[in-house]
Amino acid sequence: MERHLSLIPLSHEHKRLLFVCRYLKRDAAPYEGFPLETQAKLAYVVKIFQEVMVPHIQKETYLFEKCAGKHPQIDALIQELEEEHRIISGMYGVLAGSKELDADMDKLARHLETHIRKEERVFFMLLQEHLPDILASLQWQP
Repeated sequence: MERHLSLIPLSHEHKRLLFVCRYLKRDAAPYEGFPLETQAKLAYVVKIFQEVMVPHIQKETYLFEKCAGKHPQIDALIQELEEEHRIISGMYGVLAGSKELDADMDKLARHLETHIRKEERVFFMLLQEHLPDILASLQWQP
């Protein structure tokens, strides 16, 4: 199924965040222009979380609010995704003081990747199937 137009901006952000996930994993392959030193990776993840992840979660919160209370399966998934947002934010929050930074970045990357895949493969598909009118009414802020 093709992605609904209103979800495409979120999917593009997911794609960028999935790159971050690959980059943060312990077994990350070298990427041109991206250092693999731990502190450089931390600086990059801090930048991306501020520039992409925080606004992304705000957009998803807006999406959750618009879709809540319309379908029981979607409501249950919204609760799961909101809890995952809290967990991922908490994992990010401990990086600055981490004594096992490589392991903690790897753990964050794996959790975030699983979360994004669930949103793309399950949540967005349910929205497109059951709430197309809600999706058509979404107004994203620039």
